[in-house]
Amino acid sequence: MKHLNLRTYAMVIALISIWIIFTLLTNGTFLTARNLSILSRQATVTAILAIGMVLVIISANIDLSVGFGSGLLGVITAILHVSMELPIILTLILVVCIGILIGVLHGFLIAYQRIPAFIVTLGGFLLYRGLMLAFTKGGTILLPDNWLKSIGTSHLPPQIGWVIMSISIGLSVYVFYRQLISSQLPKTFKAQLPTMMKLLSTLGCIIVFVMVMNSYKGIPLPVCILLSLAFIFHFIANRTRFGRYVYAIGGNAEASYLSGINVRLITMQVFALMGVLMAVAGVVMTTRLGSAGPEAGRLLELDAIAACVIGGASLMGGRGTIFGAILGAFVMASLSNGMSMANMGPAWQDIIKGVVLVAAVGFDMASRKNN
Repeated sequence: MKHLNLRTYAMVIALISIWIIFTLLTNGTFLTARNLSILSRQATVTAILAIGMVLVIISANIDLSVGFGSGLLGVITAILHVSMELPIILTLILVVCIGILIGVLHGFLIAYQRIPAFIVTLGGFLLYRGLMLAFTKGGTILLPDNWLKSIGTSHLPPQIGWVIMSISIGLSVYVFYRQLISSQLPKTFKAQLPTMMKLLSTLGCIIVFVMVMNSYKGIPLPVCILLSLAFIFHFIANRTRFGRYVYAIGGNAEASYLSGINVRLITMQVFALMGVLMAVAGVVMTTRLGSAGPEAGRLLELDAIAACVIGGASLMGGRGTIFGAILGAFVMASLSNGMSMANMGPAWQDIIKGVVLVAAVGFDMASRKNN
């Protein structure tokens, strides 16, 4: 746990450093409210996929299909609503159900048929790319201007932003209060100071975030979706039996099986949840772009995996956090956004992202040796 905290602090410092560097390179433009709003929307799709991917990685698996999988589900969203003229609510329900079926199929082949996750999801990668080309016929499907399209483009009114801030502050205080009560540390100011500092920094981040977003157009709706999913999956990963089982399986699958955990069922459930998040990411991506095309979701799987690794997940399984994965997604998005604003070419962007990813894995391996 101490290692995870140090890793989290290191990633926060790295993110702040990236922001400072690009603020200097762009003469302050990077940290404007407008650009931070754009940055948060750019990071949303990768972060949503990273939430599911980190659970997959914790269980000692991998999913290479999430990029084109989310793209395909975005195409299906457009087809159901535009071509088949289905109501928006029915469209969204069907897309999520299809995402669950995709995840269950992946999980069944991996857990019950014992086909390696790499092979199953690589097959999915190719299959979903082919289906997108077939469904779109190489063209683009435009979304009409209705509230489906607004899912990826609208902002909440500032008044609602202040309400969300108040609720978030209240929940944070309650959670940290519960931690203080249940803590085994002495109930002294010095012993509880780290927890109190963590609470104050959390409250500060919440207040600054809402103030900055409200100073532009308000909190982007995709970011609200991301935060809701983060809260739900953080609870699942840390407060439920299912979450404990996922960590146990990733740490030692054989020991987990011998202790009575249904390893196959849990694995299939992890991929089912990944399917749900692929559907949500596909809808958010399609509505943000206002269209669905044959190349949607390209390389998103690499960004999601990189976000998880940068955020502290171990590719060997058994370690990782939802917050870390989201933080990693914002690191990746900040690099892309900042380098584009600094007029750095695509070649340099790929080189720097690759160096950051390798450095993150190297840091993880070095810390393992030290422990």
